[in-house]
Amino acid sequence: MASHIVSAYDDELKYLSRRISEMGGISEQMVAESVRALVHSDTGLAQKVISDDVILDDAERQINEKAIVTIAKRQPMASDLREIMGSIRIAADLERVGDLAKNTAKRVTSVAGSGVPRQLARGLEHLAELALTQLKEVLDVYASRLPEKAKSIRERDDEIDAIYTSLFRELLTYMMEDPRNITPCTHLLFCAKNIERIGDHATNIAETIYYMATGAQPEGERPKDDTTASLGAIAG
Repeated sequence: MASHIVSAYDDELKYLSRRISEMGGISEQMVAESVRALVHSDTGLAQKVISDDVILDDAERQINEKAIVTIAKRQPMASDLREIMGSIRIAADLERVGDLAKNTAKRVTSVAGSGVPRQLARGLEHLAELALTQLKEVLDVYASRLPEKAKSIRERDDEIDAIYTSLFRELLTYMMEDPRNITPCTHLLFCAKNIERIGDHATNIAETIYYMATGAQPEGERPKDDTTASLGAIAG
């Protein structure tokens, strides 16, 4: 980030960067805690995740307000304008990650009665681990602004999709084996989709960082390996 003659302008851009990093930390924690609450039927932890969502909502609103005021006052050009617009886009993605964690946490009570079978719990934990790794790495790239790293994260999204498809098949099998599994497994299907979509938001952030650094969008389609639509059931 280039420095400016008006130091207050630098402070405004640093504020946006700092708040994005804070949002990233909160969203990571919410995702990890929502999956832990789901796997261990921890309704208290689930309630904490639901409450924490307000913090992310407030942070996004403050980033948007600061960005609008900065654009009005400074009339930024080129890389500065990309920096500000990128902050707005990334804040929106992180707020959405928080919403997905909250939605998972809201289903904990519904699943708590029957519990999560160990095999399915392992699948959910593995999916969450991949999504969280992608989110953490993309937030590290936000700090470094290295476009090639952002591009490589974008190209890894198919790994999460493949694990999600595998888990989707497993859940359908459980539902077909015993009608009593249908209700809890339906909740788990939604939770798995929430986690998979967190990976999509990490990929969105990677694309935004690439644009902020280069002024161009990454070339080519982002890879997808979600084949649940071909299984004859609704995936999202």
